[in-house]
Amino acid sequence: MIFSHCSEHNKLEEKGFAVQNTSESYNDEAPAHRAAGLAMADTVPFITQPRNVLLTTNTAHRLVPVYKVNYDRQQQPFTGENAFHGNAWDIADIPANNQWNDHFIPGFEAMSGYNLVNVSHFNHQLKTENRFFEQAVLIKTLYYPAFSKDTLNGKPLQRNFYMISAYDEDTNKDGFINTKDLRRLYYFDINAQNPTPLIPKNCSVMSSEYDPANDMMYVFAKIDKNNNGKMEYEEATQIFWIDLNNPANTGLQYK
Repeated sequence: MIFSHCSEHNKLEEKGFAVQNTSESYNDEAPAHRAAGLAMADTVPFITQPRNVLLTTNTAHRLVPVYKVNYDRQQQPFTGENAFHGNAWDIADIPANNQWNDHFIPGFEAMSGYNLVNVSHFNHQLKTENRFFEQAVLIKTLYYPAFSKDTLNGKPLQRNFYMISAYDEDTNKDGFINTKDLRRLYYFDINAQNPTPLIPKNCSVMSSEYDPANDMMYVFAKIDKNNNGKMEYEEATQIFWIDLNNPANTGLQYK
């Protein structure tokens, strides 16, 4: 029996999973592509389970989060559950003529979950399924086009891409992919393909902010100056900007 999120899961096992230098895949199916920056080492095989269907604004595109199956002290299996990110803004501070439907970023739903290791994409027009990542990664946040009718400054928003922040490589070489590694941020097109890093691979995402006046996302990240694959307090913090109208348009705002 698979049951939902346990409040004590952080005490049961370290978040993440082991890696090994073998050709054995973690999953029973080989997805269509490999994301840029994905670790060459495969993950030690483990069981995964899908959870719920996420509705996007485009009716042809549906997503399914894929979770690693974990075991508690009594060796009972459990998986994480979907947690959706709400709007942290004070309602009085949201610009007039805006309907964000409680989203952190208008037009995007943002979700996460304990040991979320992949996301499945299904195209109802083509009747095809593919995974965002070829191998298991540890996903921190998935941003996907919201099903609700969001507006920004009185104009409707319809996003046509995805973003995922994830730990996708054993950067500190400790044998695990977990939250001690560098966290990357990727762009995917509407078909969950063509992954592109939105910040340099030698940086690790810390947090982000939204600028509604310019429809931009500001990403705070530590640069791994000593190349040890860890995010350390002493290392410099940089701020990158991402134009959410055209995510190919990015740059460095502060270094």
